Amino acid sequence: MQATFEARLATLGVTLPDAPAPAANYVPYVIAGDLVHVSGQVAMVDGKFITGKLGADMDVAAGAAAARACAISLLAQVKAACGGDLDRLVRVVKLTGFVNSTPDFGDQPRVINGASDFLVEALGDAGRHARSAVSAAALPFGVAVEIEGIFEIR
Repeated sequence: MQATFEARLATLGVTLPDAPAPAANYVPYVIAGDLVHVSGQVAMVDGKFITGKLGADMDVAAGAAAARACAISLLAQVKAACGGDLDRLVRVVKLTGFVNSTPDFGDQPRVINGASDFLVEALGDAGRHARSAVSAAALPFGVAVEIEGIFEIR
């Protein structure tokens, strides 16, 4: 019998938090057919923002940890969209990662690998996805990373 996604997360020591509430005038996700489009999730741990600017006061490893935190919030939103049943998730389709970075910083892909690597580790082949990783001059609340995603559900 195949382990559930939440059981796989538990083996990694991860319990999904409640899905974060929107910080402005938008919804956290939209379901269109069999796709869930999740709004950008900012880097947070235990309700506190992970702030910093890559290339100035934050290194790639810390940025990747922030991206991992974003991926956990993305999965929490997918779980909420699926009525609390994460096993309705079929696959991660696409991530778009924004990295708060200096103009000369070029390791955005390595930062967003923190999310990508985590999703593959937690979800197996269902976690493999298309992706963009781009620089941003600034992000809301001074966070280091923000990631939005598209997910296929059943």
